[in-house]
Amino acid sequence: MPTKKNIDIAIELDDKNVPEKITWKAEDAGLDRPANCRAMLLSLWDNDHKQTLKLDLWTKDMTVDEMKLFFFETLTTMADTLETSTKDERIAGDLRDFCDYFAEKMEINKQR
Repeated sequence: MPTKKNIDIAIELDDKNVPEKITWKAEDAGLDRPANCRAMLLSLWDNDHKQTLKLDLWTKDMTVDEMKLFFFETLTTMADTLETSTKDERIAGDLRDFCDYFAEKMEINKQR
């Protein structure tokens, strides 16, 4: 019998529908309560239409520096996922090189 898992994302909006708070929880996340976050990028593959469905949200409290770091870390993990899923080390390495370029241009300190 297939197993079903849920990931819950809650978005609190102000009166102009701007996100004020984003929380998420998942059964396997090891969290005892929903976790707060300031931004999210959700991409889902629609196989029927061969396109990506996406939802990008960030709260009023998200700073520009945090957004730069968020994008850097997201791109870096995408390179890891690309390599894992396709076994293409070369193109994943090219994406990592771009991540280094991105970090340099955005003046991101990768040493935290």
